[in-house]
Amino acid sequence: MSRLPDHVCVVTGASGIAAAAAHRLAAEGASVFTISVDEAECEALHAELVEAGAEHGWAAADLTNEDATVAAFGACIDRLGKIDGLFAVAGGSGRRFGDGPVHTISLEAWQATLDLNLTTSFLSVREAIKHMLAKPASGGSVVITSSVLAEHPSPERFPTHAYATAKGAQLALVQAAAARYAPNRIRVNAIEPGLVQTPMSARVQEDDKIMAYLETKQPLVGGVIPAGDIADAALFLLSDESRYITGQTLVVDGGWSVTEASS
Repeated sequence: MSRLPDHVCVVTGASGIAAAAAHRLAAEGASVFTISVDEAECEALHAELVEAGAEHGWAAADLTNEDATVAAFGACIDRLGKIDGLFAVAGGSGRRFGDGPVHTISLEAWQATLDLNLTTSFLSVREAIKHMLAKPASGGSVVITSSVLAEHPSPERFPTHAYATAKGAQLALVQAAAARYAPNRIRVNAIEPGLVQTPMSARVQEDDKIMAYLETKQPLVGGVIPAGDIADAALFLLSDESRYITGQTLVVDGGWSVTEASS
């Protein structure tokens, strides 16, 4: 028996965790709508999902842009008729902008990193909830992808303070929105992953010192976490299995937050 029958789920992003989630949600009966800035990744994911027999639509959009975000969520409604769930994954490292220790970050790097990770979440959550409220009897589930770095920093190996700030702000958004929309039966939760096997972590996976660090920092996996494990957590929070859970953060970090890595 499928776990998401008749559900329409929006996933932001089209690679890594987002791609794994799109496959996982579709396998459980959901119609999935992907929104990502990368058109080629959307097309490739669409081909995979259609070949697997899934109902899938997509829109290429810059989710830091308000008009583009509004149009992309509208395209989901036009194609699939409603939104039951949102898995907000889109974001990424701000290193290319100059993110790092706070005393080294330019205002431009700070703003670009927050836009990439926090503005994308805000606009996506806003649009999803607007459409959920339009069908008041239906409710819905919103899941935001934060990061273990929001609450458990690694000052030597991952000193990206703008990224950590954006990820921490996402947790505050979860709390505020969960409280406001619980009477509407709209649940808002977060997943806090550790280091996951995605294109974003490619640099990490090629660094022998960091991989040795992760062997003991994420001892339950002994390295980077497979993206599919984060997709499984998202499936739980988007499904009716978590129907009484809101305002919570599900930490999927391989032990990062409770472990002191060997030097």
